[in-house]
Amino acid sequence: MKIEAGQVVVMDYKVVDEAGAVLEHSAPGAPMVYLHGHRNILPALEAALAGKAEGEQVSVTLTPEQAYGPRQEGALDRVPIKYLVKPPKRIQPGSLVRVNTKDGARDAVVVKVGRFNVDLDSNHPYAGRTLTFELEIQVVRAATADELAHGHSHGVAGSANHHD
Repeated sequence: MKIEAGQVVVMDYKVVDEAGAVLEHSAPGAPMVYLHGHRNILPALEAALAGKAEGEQVSVTLTPEQAYGPRQEGALDRVPIKYLVKPPKRIQPGSLVRVNTKDGARDAVVVKVGRFNVDLDSNHPYAGRTLTFELEIQVVRAATADELAHGHSHGVAGSANHHD
């Protein structure tokens, strides 16, 4: 089965920067699962995967503009600590945190820590970087009616317990 809109894709992935350093990867036995055609991954990455099939290995290099955008210098947001998702006990500058926003949780890097607030670099942690995504497609399957209605996958088999 080839990857097209309305199908769920299960794959292992690795993200590598310009210097060849691995920035992140799927854990063994815990692949990434997404619903194709619903903008659940980077649009340029989704376009590169269209038409690929189970068992294929794909390497896609994206420019900053195709990935997480150019770096905006001086882009800071002051956020109350209570809006951080599971903040570490000791927040330090340089820490990677997740913050709840009106558009959902997003990753951010701590620049400065105050008593009640943190200043966050509002750039994505990978902004301004050319990234290579090394992908191994494990499964391509038709999405369930629930997955299509919700606009995202419900796990490898499509039957994960899910409540909106």
